Amino acid sequence: MSLPNCPKCHSEYTYQDGDLLICPECLHEWKDGENSAEQAVVIKDANGNALSDGDSVTLIKELKVKGSSSAIKVGTKVKNIRLLPDSSDGHDIDCKIEGFGAMKLKSEFVKKA
Repeated sequence: MSLPNCPKCHSEYTYQDGDLLICPECLHEWKDGENSAEQAVVIKDANGNALSDGDSVTLIKELKVKGSSSAIKVGTKVKNIRLLPDSSDGHDIDCKIEGFGAMKLKSEFVKKA
């Protein structure tokens, strides 16, 4: 019997444990016949509004930047964000901030502009 590839990371090394299929590479678990690729993760801002790729957001908290003596001020507008639904560290927004460069932000510190 051939087992399906992992729907999350597409690994071919899946194995079965009872009625669950498990991926040893990303530790994703799912039931056979369940299509978890269609289950979309909704990332929301601090006010509960759903965010999408290409949105503009505004910071609601001053954020200190590691390795820099300055911080990103409240009210800074960030354009053209990219969402990272599979981030494990909570930084689920990838963006470029003028004056700072490429950065990852947590959605709990932004509001949709």
